[in-house]
Amino acid sequence: MCGRYVSTRGPEDLARRFEVTEWHAADGPAPSWNVAPTDEVWAVLERAPRGRDGDGEAAGVRRELLPLRWGLVPSWAKDAKVGARMINARVETVHEKPAFRTAFVRRRCLLPADGFYEWRQIKARDTGRTRKQPYFIHPEDGGMMALAGLYEYWRDPAVERDDDPAAWLMTCTVITTEATDAAGRVHPRMPLAIGPGHYGDWLDPARRDAEGLRELLTPPAGGRLDVRPVSPAVNNVRNNGPELLAPAPPAA
Repeated sequence: MCGRYVSTRGPEDLARRFEVTEWHAADGPAPSWNVAPTDEVWAVLERAPRGRDGDGEAAGVRRELLPLRWGLVPSWAKDAKVGARMINARVETVHEKPAFRTAFVRRRCLLPADGFYEWRQIKARDTGRTRKQPYFIHPEDGGMMALAGLYEYWRDPAVERDDDPAAWLMTCTVITTEATDAAGRVHPRMPLAIGPGHYGDWLDPARRDAEGLRELLTPPAGGRLDVRPVSPAVNNVRNNGPELLAPAPPAA
């Protein structure tokens, strides 16, 4: 799975990299070295004005940079709390699971990330006790990843008016696959990414061929990933800062 990741790029940088036409810097999340489920995250998506799902008419679709809550809440969910359990969607079943299948063909997004964390059980030689060692996994060249994601709208039944901003919640999930290369030595699952040449194809709401969309998904950084152990301080979601990326001391 992908349960924590790092996203430190500012909205100006993201808007430039993803050729975004609409964004509001003051409304989004701050840089985070410990993004956790239910946090707000930056997402890049394309949609028709006023949130309508269009048929992809070029003149009516715009590329936006928006803050979404991580943990997808299906439109039919009775309670938004279910989102905490839907931070990942498995690529093997994303096109058929009720929680994700509609979003997969109509509401796809990109989630910018510097890297992600995974944990491995480590046994101490002296005591025999096991503990979870966190690892930071990131592109070898230090570049940015565009994680493949889905987004969804959820209408809060407790809010009376549709035009009340509090009536709507936008959430997202990260698509994952079997881990390979360096990431596979730490955890059996890893997030999938979209290469720059396929951003438009992935985001296009008019493109709805499930098999063709699945072919766009690739390992982040083309599988050229670096893995290093980091401090267990990342285990606590309240810890957040660049020091979390520092290599763990030899004693760890």
